[in-house]
Amino acid sequence: MAAGLRAVRRWGSLLTVATPPSLGFTRSAFIVKKANNAQPNWLGVGLAFSTSATLWAILIKQHNEDVMEYERRKQERGHKCTGCS
Repeated sequence: MAAGLRAVRRWGSLLTVATPPSLGFTRSAFIVKKANNAQPNWLGVGLAFSTSATLWAILIKQHNEDVMEYERRKQERGHKCTGCS
C-alpha cells in the first residue's frame, strides 16, 4: 500500500514539474482589439461583396457557355446529312 502511494506521489510530482507557466504571466505576440461596430471596415466589406459578385458573374458566364456548347453538340449529333461530311 505504501509503495503504491509513493508511486502516485512520484507521478504527481513529475506532472507538476512539467506544467507550463500560468497564462497570466505570458505575453502574446498578437494584440486583440475589441471590435468597433460603430465604424465597420468598409474596405473589407466592399472587397468581400465585390469578390462574391465577381465569382457569381464568372460562374453564370461559364454556365451559359457550357449550355451553348451542349446545344451546339446536340444539334451536330442530330444532323444526319451525308453530303456535308
